[in-house]
Amino acid sequence: MSSYLINGGVPLNGTIKVSGNKNAALPCIAAALLTDEPVILRNIPDIEDVQVMLDVYRALGGEVEKPENNTWHLILRNIKSPEIPEEQAKKIRASILFAGPLLARTGRAVLPPPGGDVIGRRRLDTHFLVLTELGAKVKTNDEFTFTAKTLQGADIFLDEASVTGTENAIMAAVLARGKTILTNAASEPHVQDLCRMLVLMGAQIEGIGSNILTITGVEKLSGCDFTIGADFMEVGSFIGLAAVTGGDLHIEGAQPQDLRPAKIAFGKLGIYWAHEGSVIHVPKNQSMEVNCDLGGMIPKIDDAPWPGFPPDLISIIIVVATQIKGTVLIHEKMYESRMFFVDKLIAMGARIVLCDPHRAVITGPSKLQGSELISPDVRAGMAMIIAAMCAEGGSVIRNVYQVERGYENLVERLSALGARIMRKEQ
Repeated sequence: MSSYLINGGVPLNGTIKVSGNKNAALPCIAAALLTDEPVILRNIPDIEDVQVMLDVYRALGGEVEKPENNTWHLILRNIKSPEIPEEQAKKIRASILFAGPLLARTGRAVLPPPGGDVIGRRRLDTHFLVLTELGAKVKTNDEFTFTAKTLQGADIFLDEASVTGTENAIMAAVLARGKTILTNAASEPHVQDLCRMLVLMGAQIEGIGSNILTITGVEKLSGCDFTIGADFMEVGSFIGLAAVTGGDLHIEGAQPQDLRPAKIAFGKLGIYWAHEGSVIHVPKNQSMEVNCDLGGMIPKIDDAPWPGFPPDLISIIIVVATQIKGTVLIHEKMYESRMFFVDKLIAMGARIVLCDPHRAVITGPSKLQGSELISPDVRAGMAMIIAAMCAEGGSVIRNVYQVERGYENLVERLSALGARIMRKEQ
């Protein structure tokens, strides 16, 4: 198990380029199953989750080439088997995204239960709902088996705005007969990326960016050459790092329009940035003080489906709040285990009251002390790195495999900004 050794207290200064959006790359790899023609995907982050999805693609009969960094050429002329290997399925929750494309192309999909971060209950019911509404039959025991002679368009109201549930529905519907209307659909930037890729392949999708999608099925999809958008979760993480270390950071290749919900939340903590084109500038000398609500009330930061504050940035903003003067309430509405890493922050010196699995009251600024930590998931792992970067003394973060599932070449990129961080193999 590899670990990071970090000595904190150093401002991070300079320029860093943001990676492609992990949460767009994964469904786009799955969507490459929908055609027997070549698909080129660009700006794909070099991370573990992407490698697992490509391993599944290969296991299904796909050919994969990497002609240059962050670019993949994919082609799957004939699917060998509609069964997802259990070894890969257990590694990543996104393995469920192959259900829709396999159904659309072969009429059958067999998947072991997916793995992924343990951040609370993560329902799969929405996937079953949308696929059965499109005409699939589902059997559940030790594995999930989906079958359909023909997929037929339908008017579907999703029981929750599930990102992966919406993506599976879209990928199944683009080759279904007739028209599909998805209401209460997720509309995150990565869902929009998937839609834009499918349109480039010949799909007919209306309402991209809204929570009502109208999809008219087509007979066949072609190949495409598509570039994934920027990872706004990574941008949010770097903004947090710059603020708590007192650094001056330029983030290149960002898409500022995707940061608008985050800008409101960080603004409540007295953290601001400017942008020019695709470059975000986080200056030093931030106020780092809570901006109270009207009447001097304690402000609340809560997550929500897009265009709300992204759930994946909750762990990051919790750590940032420990370094801000004042008190704030963080309300994590979506995953009941997301906040369970805060006991490690409390041990480092943070003043946090965990009210229940979903709410924490944080008062700062707190002087954090270096500690030994274990990363439980991608985002909490990054939050621990941020905590270690602003702490006094040294920290050891173990199980960094979890972090590297979502962040590309992190040690090298942060070291270039002045961070005192090294990776140790064990």
